[in-house]
Amino acid sequence: MKLTRYTDYAVRVIIYLGAHQGQLSSIADISRRYALSHNNLMKVVQDLARLGYIDTLRGRNGGIRLGRAPRDINIGALIRHTEKGDPLIDCANCVISPACGLPGVLAQATNAFFAVLDGYTLADLLSRQGQIEELFTLIDIEG
Repeated sequence: MKLTRYTDYAVRVIIYLGAHQGQLSSIADISRRYALSHNNLMKVVQDLARLGYIDTLRGRNGGIRLGRAPRDINIGALIRHTEKGDPLIDCANCVISPACGLPGVLAQATNAFFAVLDGYTLADLLSRQGQIEELFTLIDIEG
């Protein structure tokens, strides 16, 4: 299964903010450290804020931060949202769909995929948070 770039960006934002808990971050910082499009990140951040995954603070000393504890951010739920439930393949418009076994197989595979993701939270992804922070610090030094 291939995830969209939107999902990739959303997970990166969440991991970045999780690695910098207690601090306000900026979209510009995240964009620079991951070498991602600032405009695309803005859309992702707005969506994540709307769903309560992150908090946004406006103003001169504003920024973004996690809106929930890492243990309360389920990776499967996050990816379900960002992928919008799009099927792996569009069987709905196929003439043999009513008799074909592929839609059932793909549904089973998708369910298994999400069952694994549902078993993880952001806290699990941050189990090596010290190393993650160190790698971001290297970007500051080299960047």
